[in-house]
Amino acid sequence: MSMNPFNRIPEGPNRTAVQAVSVVVMMGALSWASVPFYDWFCRVTGFGGVTNVATTGSDTVLDQTITVRFESSLARDMPWTFKPVQREMEVRIGETVLAFYEATNPTDQPVAGAASYNVAPYEAGQFFDKIDCFCFEQQILQPGETINMPVTFFVDPAIVDDYEGKYIHTITLGYTFHRNDLPEDIENAALTVPQTTELN
Repeated sequence: MSMNPFNRIPEGPNRTAVQAVSVVVMMGALSWASVPFYDWFCRVTGFGGVTNVATTGSDTVLDQTITVRFESSLARDMPWTFKPVQREMEVRIGETVLAFYEATNPTDQPVAGAASYNVAPYEAGQFFDKIDCFCFEQQILQPGETINMPVTFFVDPAIVDDYEGKYIHTITLGYTFHRNDLPEDIENAALTVPQTTELN
């Protein structure tokens, strides 16, 4: 068997095996990093209507209102059900608002996931301030478990004076849940749960 002097990978069947393993490892790494990479990509490029992050609410609350709609979706391999508790809210601009999304794991195994988000229209992202959010945080649901996840936000009053923002009357906040690998301790615990047997 000859050796390639440039990359030192054996030629023939062994080389094919090494390449196949490399592809599997790379795909696994990309899957694991997809949600944090999406977060970084959105923040750098503005893609997906990136929101602002605030630690407190607005000091100013206007009499003007704006409609906020809530949407949800799931990545192809995510077996949960996921929906907003409220489909739409009319809020005062600058008012601190609490909304909820509901997720359920209908399977017989623990499932982990994390959510990415987007805001439409994209121009609205700079005026949509999230104080607290479940996005990009891993959630682990046990079989049959349902959780409500809060989102606290306000719409910045600066929107009414912005050249484009003042024409925005509806903002849509959407989340997509992606499946994550389970932590090893939880995965191992799920595999070692004793099976019950029925007695005749």
